[in-house]
Amino acid sequence: MGGGQQQLQQLSQELQAIDEEIEELETDVADLEQEKEEIDEAVEAIETLESGSTVQVPLGGGAYLRAEVQDIDEVIVDLGGNYAAEQEQNDAIKALRVKQDSLDEQIAQVRGEIEDLEDESSELEQQAQQMQQQMQQQQMQQMQQQQGDEDGA
Repeated sequence: MGGGQQQLQQLSQELQAIDEEIEELETDVADLEQEKEEIDEAVEAIETLESGSTVQVPLGGGAYLRAEVQDIDEVIVDLGGNYAAEQEQNDAIKALRVKQDSLDEQIAQVRGEIEDLEDESSELEQQAQQMQQQMQQQQMQQMQQQQGDEDGA
């Protein structure tokens, strides 16, 4: 395998690695957006439910239990790090919105990384195309030389 072929193969591997990284980052963005959506649903529930409302509480494994909301004014909010705190309704909503803002920042950061990788991928693709064209030109020149040598002999 010639040096040009090796370089092309290396570029191809780099492009494949970048594509895989982009896929992983896009999955991360989808997960973050899903988390934001769940927060929206939680905020909507906190805003619309009233004390005495019946809700379905997830137990895990796809099982739910019907329960009655005793006091909508006190909401338990996950603070992260396996900690939760009981907060008043408005404070709970504020805490959830802060989480959403943090998720928005994370999404923007990951999307920026994706853009950088896409730019890098485009540059590598251009390099690969240029190398292929140069190799094809060299092959054509070699063929023409061989034909010229055969004609002259």
